[in-house]
This record gives sequence, structure tokens and C-alpha cells, in this order.
Amino acid sequence: MNKIDIEHFFATLKAANPNPKTELEFTNNFELLAAVLLSAQATDISVNKATRHLFAVANTPQRMLDLGLPALTDALKTIGLYRNKAKNLFETCKILVDQYSGQIPRTREGLESLPGVGRKTANVVLNVAFGEPTMAVDTHIFRVSNRTGLGPGKTPLEVEQKLLKRIPPHYLVDAHHWLILHGRYVCQARRPHCEACGVSTDCDFGKRAKKSG
Repeated sequence: MNKIDIEHFFATLKAANPNPKTELEFTNNFELLAAVLLSAQATDISVNKATRHLFAVANTPQRMLDLGLPALTDALKTIGLYRNKAKNLFETCKILVDQYSGQIPRTREGLESLPGVGRKTANVVLNVAFGEPTMAVDTHIFRVSNRTGLGPGKTPLEVEQKLLKRIPPHYLVDAHHWLILHGRYVCQARRPHCEACGVSTDCDFGKRAKKSG
């Protein structure tokens, strides 16, 4: 994809969805952090199902500590890898209370020091909670970036760095939402729905498919 393709690609996605949002449900920054931490190798639907009940009784680090690890683990049992995630979330709550007065750190270093929080999770929190132009590369963004030619790379970090360089600054704050949603509903893993795709004319894969067709 060249610069003209990329500009049109994001202009089209923005026109279709001017204010893209994460599909994880949350009402404060702690709930966001917890939901993203729990979403690793799990669907947003399964996370939302569990957190609706959990956040109703424990939507701050202190309240989650008061709930206790056994009850927290039980509340998350419908989510994949729930035992390990519950342990990480509980330990994260301890650190937030002890070191950050219950607040969410606003730096990558601070976020990545929390149990279960890696670069992708930190990028989501920095972007959604604090409006920073970060790029959280999940499986959808990794696939879309390579398939379309937008930001090809062999590792999530390589894709992230390439996207940050290639995406025009005026699209960057919302770009990871657009790419996730595009990968989730249109540019799917098993079969990309090019016939229903509004940006197939900008995409390297779409252009090749059109020529071969």
C-alpha cells in the first residue's frame, strides 16, 4: 500500500465509523485495565459476560481485594485461563493500592510492571484511557496489516512500529480500533470478505484478487 492508498483506506474507515470504540465494557480506567488483562486469548463477549457481574460488586482495586482471590477466581471461571488471570488481576490490585493509591499508572513502564500486563495491554490502556496514539497489535491487527500490505512484519512489535510510521497522524488515535473491527468482521482469518469490503481497492490483497479474477 502506498501513501495514497493508506490515506483513502483510513478516510473510508473513518467515514463508516467516525468514533470507533472498544467492544469491551467498562465505566472507569480500572475496569478497562481489568477487562483488557482478561481478554488475552478470550473473546470480548466472554469477558463482558463475566465482568458485568464482577464490576457490579468490585469496580475498584480495593473492592476487588476485599472480594478476595477465591471469589474473584470463581467470578472469572467462564473465561479461558481464568485461574492465572485471576491471580494476576488480584496481584495487580495490590500494586495499584500500595504504589499508585488505587489509580492506573499513565506510563508504559508503570503499566508493564503490573502482573499480566504486556505491551499490547499497556498500549490499549494508554490509548483508550489517556488518548495516546499507540498501536495495540492483536491477532486481528497483525493479520490485517500483513494481508493488506499496510504494515507487514514478522512480529507484533515489528508490525506496531511499521504502523506507527505509515499511518497518517490524524488517524492514529483511532486506527487500532478501526483495524481490529475490520479484522473481526470483514477481513477475517479464514476468508476475507472482499466483496463486502469498502477498502478492497486500497489493499494489496484486494488488488491481487481483482487482477486474478
